[in-house]
Amino acid sequence: ENPFYRPRDKQAQADMKKAKFHQAEGDHLTLLAVYKAWEASKFSNPWCFENFVQARSMRRSQDVRKQLVTIMDRYKLDIVSAGKNYKKICMAITAGFFTNAAKKHPQEGYLTLVDQNPVYIHPSSAVFNKNPEWVIYHELVLTTKEYMRNIMVIDAKWLIELAPSFYKRADPNKMTKAKRMEKIEPLFDRFNPKDAWRLSRRKG
Repeated sequence: ENPFYRPRDKQAQADMKKAKFHQAEGDHLTLLAVYKAWEASKFSNPWCFENFVQARSMRRSQDVRKQLVTIMDRYKLDIVSAGKNYKKICMAITAGFFTNAAKKHPQEGYLTLVDQNPVYIHPSSAVFNKNPEWVIYHELVLTTKEYMRNIMVIDAKWLIELAPSFYKRADPNKMTKAKRMEKIEPLFDRFNPKDAWRLSRRKG
């Protein structure tokens, strides 16, 4: 859920406040920066108002965090912060959303790795107009174009490292020049029907 809001009569001011939280790694780390700043304000409602952040959304994220801590306590798991090692956070998210990867197209926008569908970075993203080479996204939203929302910049090598049963290095001797630029491709899965790995074939 997007915690930011843009009053019609204060859109420019709201955009300036939001831009202060933008992180080069993308929207996930931007949201973390917002939460940390809210935490530093002692979870203040006036802080939310001043920064055009929805207090209800922040309280919901706080509740989710408390639930996760409770689950970890129940299973006696240590809670260890990644601190400012954002690479660890980005790799953890990539491990969970590796099927939602996209690569920059040479001409325009991006292509999803799984279906090769043309997609674009949503204008509200922290990386809009930054044009990173590889990204992970949480969802696709169809308006005039199909837009990726909640985007994070990734290293393509993470896909092979974190999802070796799904991605492999492509054979440069069996590719067209365009394919050779993409470097990785999904593995054939002999345990499931052909094309079962495609997002369009998945339920739910």
